Order: sequence, then structure tokens, then C-alpha cells
Amino acid sequence: MKIFTSNQIHELDHYTMEHEPIRSIDLMERAAKALTRAITSKWDNQKPVVVFAGPGNNGGDALAVARMLSEQNYKVAVYLFNISNKLSEDCAANKRRIQDAHRIKDFTEVIEEFDPPQLEANMLVIDGLFGSGLNKPLAGGFASLVKYINQSPATIVSIDVPSGLMTEDNTYNVRANIIKADLTLTLQQKKLAFLFPENQQFIGELKILDIRLSEEGIRKMDAQFTVLEESEVRAMMLHRNEFAHKGNMGTALIVAGSYGMAGAAILASKACLRSGVGKVVVRTPRRNNDIMQISVPEAIIYPDHDEKYFSETVDSEDVDAMAIGPGLRQQENTAIALITQIRRTQAPIVVDADGLNMLANHRAWLQQLPKNIIMTPHPKEFDRLNGGTCADSYERLSKARDMAEHLQAYIILKGHYSALCLPNGNVVFNSTGNAGMATAGSGDVLTGIITGLLARGYKHAEACMTGMYLHGLAGDLAAKQVGMESLTASDLIHFLPQAFKRLND
Repeated sequence: MKIFTSNQIHELDHYTMEHEPIRSIDLMERAAKALTRAITSKWDNQKPVVVFAGPGNNGGDALAVARMLSEQNYKVAVYLFNISNKLSEDCAANKRRIQDAHRIKDFTEVIEEFDPPQLEANMLVIDGLFGSGLNKPLAGGFASLVKYINQSPATIVSIDVPSGLMTEDNTYNVRANIIKADLTLTLQQKKLAFLFPENQQFIGELKILDIRLSEEGIRKMDAQFTVLEESEVRAMMLHRNEFAHKGNMGTALIVAGSYGMAGAAILASKACLRSGVGKVVVRTPRRNNDIMQISVPEAIIYPDHDEKYFSETVDSEDVDAMAIGPGLRQQENTAIALITQIRRTQAPIVVDADGLNMLANHRAWLQQLPKNIIMTPHPKEFDRLNGGTCADSYERLSKARDMAEHLQAYIILKGHYSALCLPNGNVVFNSTGNAGMATAGSGDVLTGIITGLLARGYKHAEACMTGMYLHGLAGDLAAKQVGMESLTASDLIHFLPQAFKRLND
């Protein structure tokens, strides 16, 4: 699913109007019908409705919804804010339709002074002040109105976008001046801002309404941001040859674990094996040898000479993919062994956890990384790697995109919507996963899955997308069985076969 920018959304509207063809006012009417259906399916006409409409097309949507609700015998009060005495053409048309219908008695056009209505707990507020075209923070009277609505006990429904929230970059926004909706009814598709954790407090429950914008226009329009869908992952899946043997199913090297953190190596190795690879070789400190042999009997262990840390490289000539970093800690001799191992390995490489932290401590080494390297940082790891704290998720994503392009690397920013930043500047968001996966070891499992897929023969982009989708899907399946509170990283490995089965069936 494509995620379009604010400008592209408006281009798509115009494309639909031109090629369907349909008039702008009729497209607004279509959107208003979808909005009204969503509202009436949730609240009956015993609930009083207060509509706040702005001067643009978002306000026009709100006015049309107010008219349709009144036709279904809802008690509706409307406040149209026309401070500059300049309404958009469609907003003005919907104002006339309300006045001509004579159904809404409580209609106020605010031009100068505004005496706000009393908002009660039993009321429904429809926020149609500003939509996807907003490009600066709200201030003055509108900021005061937003704060007044937010502090009320009423239920708030926002049309398309909560007023005050910009569709992409809210780095310098004034968050106190953004509507905190209980329900956001967005039109046609998610907006980029909806995918960032700090914006969830404004969105509330999200419902996407199909208003039948041109499918041809959607196909033709390029998008830098997409959300991964199951059908796309199914198409990427490699199927096992009936005459396959372990020698042609790939060999993966896992460089992981330090004394006291053997679990990271165990989780990554088990996940890698569950991803279909023919053979897994593990480089880990000598003291981890016995626990690895017992915990992962399928793996081949090459113990380091050091008792506690990874300190010397291992031959990687015959491996098809390598993961390095989980549980390594950050000793200086480990850091030197890490960069040496990366330089000497010709196979695809996944770097995670302490591998990323050691690169962050030696940022000059970033320029020595091979092209197409895969890095899987969580937000704090990326900030360290980037050399400074990011103000919000949009800024972090922008910097990750820049780094991926500069290094010609694949960077997966982990989170609820994990974001794969590709070397060409595009971003793919994952659509699976849940809050139960916020648990130690979850990232080690993802590293193992991606490494296994690479060794199995998946290309870099396909391994990243398939890996993060499977990882999240296993988490969703696990949550259904054990609940989110009790979910552990080992559960992800346990449910990984079911995730594969679902995609392969």
C-alpha cells in the first residue's frame, strides 16, 4: 500500500476528478457519505453533535457531514470559522446547502468574536478544522480552540487528520495545539505521520475510509513510502526444491554472544535455523560452547580462543550470509575483530545490537562498510550510529534514509511499524507485529531470520521485507496464543513455522 505525501494526495484528488470524471463538490459529497456512514454506525441519533468546520475543504467535508447527520435526525450544532472571510469554493457550496435546507437551526459562522459552546461528556465533536493541507503549526484563536476541545469530556472524531497534525513532518510542531481525537476517519489511505509512535496520542482509533479515488492514478503515482502487504510477501517466498539437500540450502554464520549473553547467540541461531537455512555455524566465546551445544544441537560451534568475548575472526569463505553483533558487548579487541570480520566477509552481512554500538563508537568505520550491508537498529542504536539524538521519528527516519543512500545500505529502523530504508531512498513499513514484541531478544530473532533468508538465497531487499514481515507475523500468532503480556522472544521462534506455513499455503 502506497503512502502519499500531502501534495500527492491533492494530485490524486485532481486526477480522479479529471479521469472519472467527477466534479470536486461531488467527490466531497462521496467522502462525506463515507464519513457519515462511519459515524452513524458507531453512534445513534440520540447523541448530540457539535461540528467545528474550518474555511478549507476539510471544513467543507465537515459541513456536508453535518447536513447528512441532520437528515437522519441527529441534533447538530455547526460552527464555521471564516475568520479571513474567505472560504474554499466547495466549503462555500456546502455552507449554502445547509442554509438552503433549513434543517440545522444551530448554525454559527464565526468571523470575529467566538463564544464557545459548552461541550458535555454525552456529546460528539466532529473536528473538521484543518486537514491534510496544513503546513504550519496552529496559533492564535485556532490553537485556543484546539485546547478548549481537548480539555472537554466530549468524544472527538477527526475528519481525515486531527487538526493541527501535519501529514508528514511534525518535528517543529506545537503538540499542545493538536486535536487529540478519540477516532480519526482518514480518507483513502494512512498518512505518513500516522506511522510514528509520538503521534498516536492524537489519532486515537484509526479507520480508513475508501472514497474510490482513481485506482489508475494510485497505480501510476510513484511513492517513496509504502506499507508492506501480505500479498507482496507471498510473491517473494522461495519454495524448496523436492531434491534439496543441506548443501544447497545455504550456510549462515552467526557471530554472537559474550560470557553471560549466550542467550543472544541461541536466539539468533534458532531463528536462523527456523528460517529454512541448510546449516548454521556459530562463532562465540569458549565459555559459551557447552550451553550452545546443548541449546542448539543443530548448530556447528566454532569457539573463540577468548573465554568471554569475540576476539578473532573466523573463516567466512564458505558461508552464504553472516550476522554479527547480538550480545557481543563492546570490548575494544571485540570491536577490532568485528570490523576485520566485516571486511573479510564477502557474503551478505547483517549487523545488529552491539555490532551497531561498536560502529557508533568508531564512526569512521562506517565508510569502510561494504555496499548492501544490512543494519537493524532500534531508535537509540540509530541515534548513536548517527552521532546525535533525533527530535522525533520523522527526523530519525529522514536521517536513516540519508544514511542508507550514502552508504548504499539497508537500514531497518525497528518499532511498531519497522521501517526499511532502501539504498534508493525509498522506505517500506512493516504491517505486522504488536506491543508484546517489546521484549529482550526480539531483535536477535529478527537478525537470525533475515540472515537465514539471505543464506537461503533471498536478495537483500526481499530478505529484509520477508524477514520483518515473518517476525511480526510470528509475534501476532504468538500473542493470540499466549497474550501480549507473557510473550517472549522464544515464543517468536516457536511460532515462526506457523508464520511460514501461512505465507506458503
